[in-house]
Amino acid sequence: MEKFTEEFKVKGEELVEKVNQLIHEGNVRRLIIKDDDGKVYLEIPLTFGVIGALVAPMLAAVGAIAAMVAHLKIEVVRNEDPEKPA
Repeated sequence: MEKFTEEFKVKGEELVEKVNQLIHEGNVRRLIIKDDDGKVYLEIPLTFGVIGALVAPMLAAVGAIAAMVAHLKIEVVRNEDPEKPA
C-alpha cells in the first residue's frame, strides 16, 4: 500500500475544524501537528479502530494547542493519493 503525504497551513482557530474534517475522510493514517519551525506538538496515529470515544480527547488536545499557537501546519499521511482516481 502506497503512502501519500500532504501538508496544510492553518490558523490556530481553524485547527480543530480541519483536524475533525481530516479524521472523517477515512483514508488518513496519521496527523502531525507542528509549528512553522517544524516543532511537533502532537502526532495522532489513526487506524480504523480510532474512531468515536478516542476522538473527543484528541480534539480537546488539539484545541489546547490551537489556543497557544497562532499558525500551525498539519502533515497528513494517507493510504493513497486523494487526487488519483480509484
